[in-house]
Amino acid sequence: MQLTLINFFKKTVPGHIFRGKRRLIKPVSKRAMETLRRDYERQEQNMLWLRHPYLSVEESSGHTKELGKAAAKIAMWNDRHTLGTMKPHITIEERLAHLKVKEAWD
Repeated sequence: MQLTLINFFKKTVPGHIFRGKRRLIKPVSKRAMETLRRDYERQEQNMLWLRHPYLSVEESSGHTKELGKAAAKIAMWNDRHTLGTMKPHITIEERLAHLKVKEAWD
């Protein structure tokens, strides 16, 4: 009974508390402002690194050719063992071959 009375006279926002016309607005705290400031500083530092890259465009155009990663990936896909583990390609004709009983039309 006492809990019911407390809930009955409690002043709350009607409906969802964070949406709508009479929503509950959380006050801005110093901790939230500091977190936002740190996020902006981190984003600005990232943008600085992106504006001034380590390699120039000419240097970065062919720096992975010597590593041979692309050639190794192509060789891996062409490997017989890898192709043997994959399922074979199936065409629609092969899938629907059981429907083809005879060619004559009535």
